[in-house]
Amino acid sequence: MTVSPTLSLAQQLIRLASVTPDDAGCQQLMRERLEPLGFVCESMRFEDVDNLWAVRGDTGPLFVFAGHTDVVPTGDLSKWQHSPFDAVVLDGKLYGRGAADMKGSLAAMITACESALSSSHAAAFDSLRLGFLITSDEEGIAKNGTRKVIDTLKRRGVQIDYCVVGEPSSSNTVGDTVKIGRRGSLSANLEILGIQGHVAYPHLAVNPIHKAMPALAELTAKQWDEGNDAFPPTTLQISNFMAGTGANNVIPANCKVEFNFRYSTESSHEKLKKSVIELFERHELEYRIDWHLSGEPFLTQPGILRQTVAESIHDVTGLSTEQSTSGGTSDGRFIAPTGAEVVELGPCNASIHQIDEHIVAQELDTLSTIYCRIIEKLAAGQTTSA
Repeated sequence: MTVSPTLSLAQQLIRLASVTPDDAGCQQLMRERLEPLGFVCESMRFEDVDNLWAVRGDTGPLFVFAGHTDVVPTGDLSKWQHSPFDAVVLDGKLYGRGAADMKGSLAAMITACESALSSSHAAAFDSLRLGFLITSDEEGIAKNGTRKVIDTLKRRGVQIDYCVVGEPSSSNTVGDTVKIGRRGSLSANLEILGIQGHVAYPHLAVNPIHKAMPALAELTAKQWDEGNDAFPPTTLQISNFMAGTGANNVIPANCKVEFNFRYSTESSHEKLKKSVIELFERHELEYRIDWHLSGEPFLTQPGILRQTVAESIHDVTGLSTEQSTSGGTSDGRFIAPTGAEVVELGPCNASIHQIDEHIVAQELDTLSTIYCRIIEKLAAGQTTSA
């Protein structure tokens, strides 16, 4: 098959084994493509994380492509059809770690800018600034990546107006689904305390597992809210439960539980914490709990970007895209609170994080064309309505 510029660049990026938080040279490769287009590129390194901030233009609204160069670990290499960093194209599909999440999107963003800026509409870019916010810390703890870059931009007084995040949003074909928001994520590490002892003398011990069970049953059965038009109801899932000494005749001294909320805008992390504490107190548990807030929920209201993205997808594919808030978190959670309109648009997500991660190679060109159309419409002010 013919290798398009977008597919070629995606293959080059995949062949750089950038397992989080290692960028492995991906951002330098992107920089080498952006600087000839007039982008001023700045490397921002925080601890062990590389970030790239690139801007073109001085006036007008700022439209930014956001994404990440890091990928999740490969898993068992023996189960892959091909080496995960060989970027093999087979039967029209591009295989490799990061093909969908999200080096394919990064390549499409670059070639979209190359196409837009070489087009007859290039003069319109005097009234639109273009930017890239790229991190190598999205698949990891997300501490020194987009969060830190956004903090730096705030201190400089830089305001992003519109942002397309290249996360794999599509379901069956590129553009059929975009994300206009995400649920919040709140995690807890809970330790329930007891008194260790012999199972034959339970009156001399306190079994933390027995103490935990009724409370956890109520915790998992509780309805936290009813959701709303944009978000499903808040959910809680227990992900890990650890207890015991390894012997069957010992009551353990403690048990540890990890659980996570994915919550809608009908709840807040403060409200959820308060409800959990009240429940545990009512069950008279002796416990310790540590909370970790990964991100608040966000929702991009109907406006210029949502309309522009929907129109651009329809122009290129004929699809009427579904605007969804499903799925996990993304770095959009750090960008949306600044006041930016944020939409996530990327390839199909069926194989992300899996063995033999892949996408349909031709859809990379479709994605690049959609991205280019978004740029041109924003530059020319062609969106029909907000």
